Amino acid sequence: MGREQMKVLAGLEVTAKSVERIAEAIGEDIGAARTRGNAESDSTGSARRRRPVDSGSLCRNGWDRSASGKERNGGPPSQAGPIPGEVKLGCVFTQTKCDKEGFPIRDPDSTTYTGAIETAEEFGKRIYLEACQRGSSRAVKKVVIGDGAEWIRNLADLHFPDAIQIVDLYHARQHLWELARKLHPNDAVKQKAWMKKHQRLLDKGKIEKLVLTLRAIDVTNPEVIEKIRIEAGYFERNAERMRYPKFRRQHLFVGSGVIEAGCKTVIGASTRHT
Repeated sequence: MGREQMKVLAGLEVTAKSVERIAEAIGEDIGAARTRGNAESDSTGSARRRRPVDSGSLCRNGWDRSASGKERNGGPPSQAGPIPGEVKLGCVFTQTKCDKEGFPIRDPDSTTYTGAIETAEEFGKRIYLEACQRGSSRAVKKVVIGDGAEWIRNLADLHFPDAIQIVDLYHARQHLWELARKLHPNDAVKQKAWMKKHQRLLDKGKIEKLVLTLRAIDVTNPEVIEKIRIEAGYFERNAERMRYPKFRRQHLFVGSGVIEAGCKTVIGASTRHT
């Protein structure tokens, strides 16, 4: 799955072994940099990090390093639990401004990445430490953006209990697309028509209505019935994390594109140099 994610998100053709090797090297570099940063901070302090910020955001995701891209635990990656051999990448950035249309803008040079092949528990401590070092305690508002996976929700509840949690809108749309393809296989026209109707409910944050609509679908295929059950549950569990109009009124990010960019920038660049 790691190879497939790299191809889709970064346009890179790499072997599973390359993903594993580079991720481990990045983890070592990050650890060394953190050690140096801690030493410098202890001796000189960091005036740059003492400035209060309006919003501090964290994005996180994971990519399976194994060669198999099969769904885990009865659902797609964002619904399944993490596995030890997974590349987990997170980032921290600040946002203090919006553009003329009210869309949030990341502060220049404020994005830092951290990741490794490790367990969810270890990754939770890693991203928490990164956020602390970046001054999360001084952020007026904290936001955690993820794909809606249970393990990410649990880490957010544990390490950032006062943060606003948001499910990446584009991951949420992907869940609808997967269902559209199950309902209308090999019929792109019907898939798009179905998506237009249901994506509107998602984008407007009307998740309860979306769930009722999904569960009301009349089908007899056992595989499709199970898919509807899984996706309806996914949206139901994450309803409060999908109030996109509410988040946009607060000028918050609703997508984790910065993680996809990080996949290309952090991992992709290193891969090309091996």
